Amino acid sequence: MITIGTASRPVGTGARRGFSPLRDLPALLWLIAVVVVSLAHRDLPAPRWLLIHLLLLGAVTHSILVWSQHFTDALLHNAPTAAAYRNRSVRLLLVNGGAAMVLFAVPTDRWVVAAVGASSVTLGVGWHAVSLVAQLRRALGSRFAVTVRYYVASAALLPLGALFGVLMVRGMSEQWHVRIMLAHVMVNVLGWMGLTVLGTVVTLWPTMLRTRIAEGAEEAARRALPLLLAGLLVGVAGCLADLRAVTGAGLLGYVAALVLLARPFVTAARAKPPMHFATWSVAAAVGWLATLVTILGVGVLVVPSWMDAHELANAITPGLAAGFGAQVLLGAMSYLVPVVVGRGPAGARAANVEMDRGGALRVAIVNVGTAVFLLPAPSPVRVVVSAVVLVAFAAFLPLMFRAMRAARRARQQPIESVPKEQRTGPAPAAADRPRGQVTGLAATGIALVVLAVAAGVAIDPTALAGTQHESSAAGIAATGETTRIEVSAANMRFTPDTVEVPAGNRLVIELTNADDTDVHDLVLDSGADSGRLSPGESTVLDIGVVGRDLEGWCSVVGHRQMGMVFHVRVTGLEDAARATHAHGDTGTGAGTGDSAADPDASMSDMAGMDHSGGATGSDAAADLDFAAAPEPGFVAHDPELPAVEGSRVHRRTFRVSEVQAEVAPGVRQQLWTYNGGMPGPTLHGRVGDRFVIRLVNDTQMGHSIDFHAGETPPDRSMRTIAPGESLIYRFTAKRSGIWLYHCSTMPMSVHIANGMFGAVVIDPPNLPRVDKSFLMVQSELYLGAQDGPVDATKVMEEEPDAVVFNGYANQYDHDQVDVRVGERVRIWVLDAGPSRPSSFHVVGEQFDTVFAEGAYLLERGNAEHGGSQVLSLGAAQGGFVELTFDKPGHYPFVSHLMVDAERGAHGIFNVTR
Repeated sequence: MITIGTASRPVGTGARRGFSPLRDLPALLWLIAVVVVSLAHRDLPAPRWLLIHLLLLGAVTHSILVWSQHFTDALLHNAPTAAAYRNRSVRLLLVNGGAAMVLFAVPTDRWVVAAVGASSVTLGVGWHAVSLVAQLRRALGSRFAVTVRYYVASAALLPLGALFGVLMVRGMSEQWHVRIMLAHVMVNVLGWMGLTVLGTVVTLWPTMLRTRIAEGAEEAARRALPLLLAGLLVGVAGCLADLRAVTGAGLLGYVAALVLLARPFVTAARAKPPMHFATWSVAAAVGWLATLVTILGVGVLVVPSWMDAHELANAITPGLAAGFGAQVLLGAMSYLVPVVVGRGPAGARAANVEMDRGGALRVAIVNVGTAVFLLPAPSPVRVVVSAVVLVAFAAFLPLMFRAMRAARRARQQPIESVPKEQRTGPAPAAADRPRGQVTGLAATGIALVVLAVAAGVAIDPTALAGTQHESSAAGIAATGETTRIEVSAANMRFTPDTVEVPAGNRLVIELTNADDTDVHDLVLDSGADSGRLSPGESTVLDIGVVGRDLEGWCSVVGHRQMGMVFHVRVTGLEDAARATHAHGDTGTGAGTGDSAADPDASMSDMAGMDHSGGATGSDAAADLDFAAAPEPGFVAHDPELPAVEGSRVHRRTFRVSEVQAEVAPGVRQQLWTYNGGMPGPTLHGRVGDRFVIRLVNDTQMGHSIDFHAGETPPDRSMRTIAPGESLIYRFTAKRSGIWLYHCSTMPMSVHIANGMFGAVVIDPPNLPRVDKSFLMVQSELYLGAQDGPVDATKVMEEEPDAVVFNGYANQYDHDQVDVRVGERVRIWVLDAGPSRPSSFHVVGEQFDTVFAEGAYLLERGNAEHGGSQVLSLGAAQGGFVELTFDKPGHYPFVSHLMVDAERGAHGIFNVTR
């Protein structure tokens, strides 16, 4: 048996003891940041990316640098000098500082900062690799020098992964993006992390198990390393060369090398089975790595396109992060922390007991929960399950502090009071527990995940308790026959959209979402609900016994109004009714949707039935009071136009997200937004500027974007992207004006009305300077339920509840726009619609300059005594007006379609001296 760096055997005579902030704190701080971001993810940009990279780029990368150096010292019998320790601290500073820069820059779309941060990480890791090579050359020979070669190989790969990451942040075509993304995952997860872990477990795994290294382990490790590297590099080459079959073959080659390493790994586990948290976690982590790489390799080979391969990689990445990355990190640390803080058998034993608390429970929750998360479960289920998994992971932090305290107390205990058998020799991993207790804890963990799944189902809005539905059987006796129907959903239609079913038959619908981009579902008025289906997904919907006509629809907001409805027509109803009466059979059936609701209940009175964007529950319009004031401390949307950026190339990331936001005092809606706001981010440039926009869909339905400021075929750039997908939209601003951008996914009116719009301002050449420049984007609110999405029926019937500037009714009455007497003011106005025109007017003032739709209608100094009172705009039109206030006062600005001014399109300029 080999012991690596235990407290009872210092690593070389120069081994440094004691606390080192740069060595000991960063991993802990990164893990705390993971927990904080998990709790606050709704308020942060790119939360999924941030969580994965806090864990992998932050905590895991730091730990790799620290522990690979530690094991190298132990395996090569190296005695570091004081200068070597200083160099190691500098490397850690470079890597952690660079990681922090990347984690700040990517969500905020600062690719130059991201490039600097990635370069810092690359420099630190590259220096680390050079140092390891130097130690190998100085070493006299070691049985396990191959482990250090794994570390060198992994460190040599990281710069390539960092390069891929920077290229994606900078922006590239979608065809390249999906392939580089896959290569990025392969290099960083399978290379940097995977090779480090696989090289380490050759020696660490039997050490953790307290058994001997299996015969042939060194030889297996030597043979596997070139195969792992070859598979990885072949896979990456396939991505770069646009050869998907080559990438799949490379991934499966990597899996074959894993099989070669598996024999000594399994042999050690059979000699002494894992019985504690640390060993269970590491075993599970290696299992997740092998399983998910196999799935990815096979998937890349069989899917029809790179986009499908990208979606598969995107889907399994959380499993690689949580199942592999987090578990191997926490498992290894659960073993190593007691060794380091124990400083002897008694302290290590006490620390081990703490680190192993609830071990079986935590391992069961993490692994079963991760499996559930990776399945196509409903969003509420995944949210609740991920919260339970987070708690299980986060338990490591307080347990680590308890372990440190327990070790300190044990060290302070008089030696006479310590049992003789605990004074010398290696401390066991933890106090052994009865097998029944371990099984019970594991079963409890599984039960908690099952309860989390049940809780997620219970809070799914499509299955809320208390919803009443009329039975599909309607009292008709079952015939014992089953009618099976295949239905496809595509292009805002069900095909077929009408089916006939003999009365009393059981109806089973095999539903397929045949759309390329849109998410769909099928909801019936009996309460049956297919759940949301992504493009290409299928499900079987068991309606149960049918004894009445049924109506169905797609419940995605606006799809029903676009004609996505489904009808079930019952035949032979009279004969079936007579048969039911003759047999005295109530015949309610046992299929999905057969509830105990009153069959005479009016369908229009059934609360919560309509998920398609009609008013359900409490209509927020009932709470709309245009005379009401917002809560104290209210701050309006900043009306100032952002300054023109210095660069002639504008690179931005727009993330589509669903947010709960107040749109009038006491009125909250679920908005669909670009980067969390309504309106979305304002782009400001000059004629000739280039714009590179990366659109990322972080929601559970399809969305898109259409920039009126650019000229490009809509087929690719404006297409709807499914949840989790992204695209790159490029255009050059050839003409000046204020241009609308909006979601172009059907029904377009509904997507715009629910917040998916914004402005691109392209200054006319030689535009005169002004003292103040403001932007007002007019739009309409069609209120659904409180905290619910837009009412699609109101949108279709053009019945807005409010018309607003910059997303909030009357907001500039409550937080007025400040201007000084004599200041030259320019007001850009855009009518985002989707349907109402605008007639922008400032009460008590006149405009001496009017610019509309790319041309001056009135220009100061060029019109003899001419002036203007309104800027008249249709939906999607825009322009600007200019004026100077000569006297102090409060000057209202409105849309002079007065009904709109009286329902929210109203604000005030506060003019002072």
